[in-house]
Formats: sequence, C-alpha cells, structure tokens
Amino acid sequence: MNKKYDVIIAGTGAGGCFTALHLPENMDILMITKSDLEESDSFLAQGGICVLRDENDFDSFFEDTLKAGHYKNKKESVEIMINSSRNTINQLIDYGVDFANKDGELLYTREGAHSKPRIAYHDDITGKEITQKLLAQVLKRKNITLLTNTTLLDIISDNNRCVGAIIESDDKKVQAVYCKNLVLATGGVGGVYDHSTNFPHLTGDALAIAKEHNVKLKDISYVQIHPTTLFTNEVGRSFLISESVRGEGALLYDKNYERFTDELIPRDRLTCAIRKQMAKDKTEFVWLDMRPIIAKGIDITKRFPNIVKKCREVGYDPEKECIPVVPAQHYFMGGIDVDSNSKTSMDNLYAVGETSCNGVHGANRLASNSLLETLVFGERAAKDILAQKNSDLVDELNYNINLEKYENKKSLFDKYRGIVLEEIEKDRIEKMKEEENL
Repeated sequence: MNKKYDVIIAGTGAGGCFTALHLPENMDILMITKSDLEESDSFLAQGGICVLRDENDFDSFFEDTLKAGHYKNKKESVEIMINSSRNTINQLIDYGVDFANKDGELLYTREGAHSKPRIAYHDDITGKEITQKLLAQVLKRKNITLLTNTTLLDIISDNNRCVGAIIESDDKKVQAVYCKNLVLATGGVGGVYDHSTNFPHLTGDALAIAKEHNVKLKDISYVQIHPTTLFTNEVGRSFLISESVRGEGALLYDKNYERFTDELIPRDRLTCAIRKQMAKDKTEFVWLDMRPIIAKGIDITKRFPNIVKKCREVGYDPEKECIPVVPAQHYFMGGIDVDSNSKTSMDNLYAVGETSCNGVHGANRLASNSLLETLVFGERAAKDILAQKNSDLVDELNYNINLEKYENKKSLFDKYRGIVLEEIEKDRIEKMKEEENL
C-alpha cells in the first residue's frame, strides 16, 4: 500500500464500485472495506432497481417517489435520478448484470407505493447480482488497490479540505494515507440498532467522523423500518422478505388469518399498520401468505428462490403455509449532506449511497430506488472529481498526526456510536418542533 493516492474510496458496495469504475485508469485509487467484499448492504438488496420505462412514465415515477417521501424530497435530485436511470441500467447490462428478460426485453415487477411495474430484477438477489458484477470489474483494474478488513478511523482535514484518512489495516496497523479526494461510501446505520436487516458492522462511523470535522449532516432522523422481515428467535441480522413478494401478490393476515391492510401502501404506513395489528392481537408478528402468488401461476421457488430457501431453513414452507413477519430497521434516508454531484460541505470530500443525503428519498424511501440512487450519484461524484482543476497531493511532512489516540478502537467506536445516536435524536426533536409549528 502506498502513502498517497489520487482517490481513496471507503466502501466497496455498489456506490463505491460504480464511482471507482467511472474514474480513469491513470488514477491511483485505494478502496477499503471494513469487512469482507461481500458484506455490504448492496449485496442484501433483494427486490430490484427502478428504471424509467419510457418518457410517459416520468410523471408517475416522480410522483410515486415524492409521495412515498412525504414530499420532503429534493426535486432536482429526484429528476436527475429518474432521467439517468435508463443509462445506468444499460451500463449495468454492459458490465454483465443479468436482469430478468423475455426475448431480450426487460421484465418489470412492482413493489409497494409504485403505481405501475418499473423495477428490473434478478431473481430475489438483485443487489448481489449487481454488486458482484461491479466488483469483478473493479478487480480487473490494475490502478485500484482493494483492501478488505480495513477500517476508516478518521479523515485528515486542513482548513475545510480533506487531504487523507486514518485507517487500520487487517494487520491492526494504524496509519495515515493521503489523497487528492476521498469518497465516503460506507453504508448505513443498521449496526446501532438491535433489530436490523443491515450487516452489524455498518454503524454509521462516517457520520460521526463528518460531525467531528464540522461537515454538514442532513435529515439523519429519517430512518426507514421495513415492514416485513422473517420473524425468528435467532440472534443477529434480520432476514428481509422483499417488498416484491407483496408486489407479486402476497397477502398479510392477523392472528385469525384475516387481511387487515393494503399490502402495497408505503413502507412507513404499512409498518404502522402491522405494529398496530400486533398490539391489537398481542402477538410478536403477523402472517405473510405467498400462496396467492402461486395461484397466479408464478413458481415462487424460481421467482424467490433464496427467500423460499431461508423460510424452509427455519421451519416454514411458504408453498404450503404462511410465514411470520415483523418490522425491522432497514434503510437510512438521511446522511452526510451532499449536492447533486455528491460533494459534501468539505472540499475534496464526497459521500455516496446510504452514507449520503442528496434529498432523493425525502422522509421515506420508495422501494427499489436505493440501488439506482447510489449508482447515479456515484457516477456523478466521479465526474465531479475529474472536473476539478486545482487538486494536488499534499506533503505529508506538513501534518503531524498523533496515531496513538486511535489505538483504543472500542473507545473510539463507542464514541462514534454515541454521536450517531445523539444526532439522530436531536434531528428527530427538531423535526417534531417544526411539525408542531406548522
């Protein structure tokens, strides 16, 4: 590993990879990930990725996104995402992503709060399919150094300019690495919650680091709860039952096996309906019935093979019976405040994906907009980096970094976790006051 790079990207999920692939091969790039390559939330995305089907779909796609987000969205960002979607899908296909199709034409599914089917998919592991193909391309690039089990501990800043990062490599060595630009693509905050569909190591460290360096955050109390995760007594990450399951026709029942809600309302409203029913029934879950999908002539073992497999592993056969589901933390709409080019309030510091907040999702994300938003704004970050005229590597001799203060990692990350939770609560209270004033 070198001491200096043109670009450092913290995170190897879809956003980090797509950003790297849009940087030229004459740039020296370092990519790091806190765990293994396949332990990013991008790998866990099941349902699919939204795409503008044709020009007649724009208005409904735009309105669906804003309505789901309670009209708290940044309209400019939503427009950019939608108008970039077809090009993004075409790039993914060029990278080898195998979307479901018939005679060369993409097949589309529908999920909650979408007015029509517009979601491209690969079985029920779309995120894994996309991220694996992007990683394969990244690994081919000789200009990209990729380090696993390497943790971002801090950034190095000088007069509101990011000049590098403090990292701990897999051999537990802590060191300063310098760069012209740094991209934060470190995922969400699920690891700070007891019940989440996220990997537990995704604890929002980048948010705390940003806060410590006076980088602006935005809407970080906007945390999404997914209404349907598989209920088990197992400890650990909650297993997601994709919204596309309900989009294909699955139904929700109370303890008496009677429907109690519209299964395709926005996630936050459906979560409230489920929690209300659980309280009424005095149960820990509600029932999800996938058999209506079978009645439509769809083989769920082929359409949702991994979901069916997981259900059977814990003792339920969705071809023959209902499965128990419960809400759990799933996604983070807030994050580090960025503009339409993924630039933060600090020079030479970018944020993409769930780490960032560009305003696309508003107060509640529309299903399957996450992968699209991540990719679109990752590409825009790369293009903005390339457009810079005056970005030089710093002289590391100018910086006297005290690495000893990073030796107690538990203390450091306990502090970061406390900052994240405190900022979420502060933002929640501020938004409550704003609503009361309105």
